This record gives sequence, C-alpha cells and structure tokens, in this order.
Amino acid sequence: MSDDEVPTSVATGGQDKTPKPLGMRKNGKQWHEPKKAFRPTKGLTSYERRTKERAAMAQMKAKEKEMKQEKEETRKEQIQRSREARARREERERYEKMAETMHRKRVERLKRKEKRNKLINS
Repeated sequence: MSDDEVPTSVATGGQDKTPKPLGMRKNGKQWHEPKKAFRPTKGLTSYERRTKERAAMAQMKAKEKEMKQEKEETRKEQIQRSREARARREERERYEKMAETMHRKRVERLKRKEKRNKLINS
C-alpha cells in the first residue's frame, strides 16, 4: 500500500445511537432500571405558568359544572313530563271507568267540579 491509499476516518460529530453498555451492577440486580440523579428543583414551574394553569383548570371546571347542570335540568324535565303524562293517563282512565257506570253528563259535571277544586286548593 502506498501513502495515498490510506483510508481516512470521518467524524460523525454526534454521539452513537446505541446505548452504552453499563456492565454488571454491583449489587447483582441487573433487571432494575439505573437510577437517575436526584434533582429536587426539576419539577418546579414559574409563578406565571402556575397561575395560567390554575386559571385554565378553573375555566374547565366551570364548563364541566355548567354541562352537568344542563344535563341534570334536562333529566329533571324529562322526569316531570313523564309524571304529568302518567297523571293525565290515570285521570283519563278513571273518568272512562266512571263513564261505564254513570251517565255521560254526570261525569262531565264531576270533571268540572274537580277542576274547580284543584284550582282552589293549589
């Protein structure tokens, strides 16, 4: 070989992609993850960031509360409608049962009388 044919090494400029082998652990527990340095101030955030996060959280909670109230209102309205429909159906069935045994005009008089009593009592 001559001096002109010597291969030159090209520097990659970065670290290797493969992790560096750590070797055997001293205590023999190779299945544990290696510990990291204890940095107590790593998770701390600035005051401005905390206030923004709190404001966003409060806004989200208010929206959730509003949505829950709307859902509860619709549920209560549905329950009220079903109760009213049941009461109307029962009253209609009661008048039909009365009409089987009584005259039609007497049933109508009783209906009017009961409606007057309902208005007075409520």
